[in-house]
Amino acid sequence: MFNSISHRTFSIIRQCVKPAFAVQIQNASTKVQFNYEDPFDLESQLKDDERMIRDQFRSYCQEKLMPRIIQANRKEIFHTEIMRELGDLGVLGPTIQGYGCAGVSYVAYGLLAREIERVDSGYRSAFSVQSSLVMFPISEFGTEEQKQKYLPKLAAGELIGCFGLTEPNHGSDPGSMETQARWDEKKQVYILNGTKT
Repeated sequence: MFNSISHRTFSIIRQCVKPAFAVQIQNASTKVQFNYEDPFDLESQLKDDERMIRDQFRSYCQEKLMPRIIQANRKEIFHTEIMRELGDLGVLGPTIQGYGCAGVSYVAYGLLAREIERVDSGYRSAFSVQSSLVMFPISEFGTEEQKQKYLPKLAAGELIGCFGLTEPNHGSDPGSMETQARWDEKKQVYILNGTKT
């Protein structure tokens, strides 16, 4: 059974690959260049505005962020003013339309995250938590009142969002969490029971 499946699969692959090799042989005079820094040639797929956003944010990360992060890591501190700077740059909650957010593509958001990650994973986590775990749910599921109240201040870095995952008995294993949210019909609120660390 295995051999017949393997043989059939191999035959199909061979039929698909043969034409590709034939094309390569015909175009042998054209030299293919491999760029190890961009192995999937993503650069050619970016729009001009995405490149501009990335390049401007790369400059900020290298020139302004990197020196302070080195000191922050040495002193084991988190510079909250960096969140305000990210807000001033318009990069917090970047895919959200309105409320002080830039409304850029998800590709641009990924490029922003990649640039800050090149410098420091901790600040990239803060950037992602603020943008994706805090601002996005408010934008998608919040009332207009909640959006008006929270999104502009989160986008400006005036408020810093967070979430609770780790628990004393289970670390960061979401499948083992003991904390529960129970709906209280009488009070019309969720009651949280459990412990986070």
